Amino acid sequence: MSTTSPEVANSIVAGGVRTNYHDLGSGFPVLMIHGSGPGVSAWANWRLVMPELAKRARVIAPDMAGFGFSERRDDFKYDMDLWVGQAVGLLDALGIAQADVVGNSFGGALALALAIRHPQRVRRLVLMGSVGVPFPITEGLDAVWGYTPSFENMRRIMDYFAFDRSLVNDEVAKLRYAASIQPGFQESFAAMFPAPRQRWVDAMTSREEDIRALPHETLIIHGREDQVIPLSTSLTLAQWIDRAQLHVFGRCGHWTQIEHAGRFARLVGDFLAE
Repeated sequence: MSTTSPEVANSIVAGGVRTNYHDLGSGFPVLMIHGSGPGVSAWANWRLVMPELAKRARVIAPDMAGFGFSERRDDFKYDMDLWVGQAVGLLDALGIAQADVVGNSFGGALALALAIRHPQRVRRLVLMGSVGVPFPITEGLDAVWGYTPSFENMRRIMDYFAFDRSLVNDEVAKLRYAASIQPGFQESFAAMFPAPRQRWVDAMTSREEDIRALPHETLIIHGREDQVIPLSTSLTLAQWIDRAQLHVFGRCGHWTQIEHAGRFARLVGDFLAE
């Protein structure tokens, strides 16, 4: 593993998982949980917004088990218990009693589950293009989870992610493809979401009554043109969560934090600083 990569930062054991995590800035901690694309890492997901948010908060962004540069083990059962345990374990290992939690897509389902299972550990909640409520799997999500490594396949699934195709040029696709074929990456990714894939959408849902019972101030963000996670999921969350506000970006796909990075950082920063 090359330690010169910006994707590799700090290392700590969290919930039994050797975890690669970024830790920037100072202030009230905000835990940022990435999505589940092939070759994903916390840095790839959050690189454009971490420096901005770190101007007024302590930003902690881990690679979840099976992703990025955190540990992969053959005995891991990739599920909510493992990932929520790792997230809480990271807060414990860093001596953090409570944090704001930002979850993107798959990370949104984790953030929801974390807030439901450990409500006192979460101050404010941000859910972006979030999974966690029932929906029929989209063609886009099925393609992303069903990725097999080739530059052409990466280029094809990138087209599902962004509204503005100039953001998913060949250069970006080459980088993501290279990330997806690092040793062990595809093996753990393929093990996570085998077909038929609707069951993995269902496995990430939290119960409606549990979501409705959440006491946290919650900011819900979605791209109107999202082809991976339908806007309807965020409309549902906005109806179910009592203290929710919903922000929908037009001309935006699944990558709000990349497609509208400046707006995203201001919106989230202001919400967390209220």
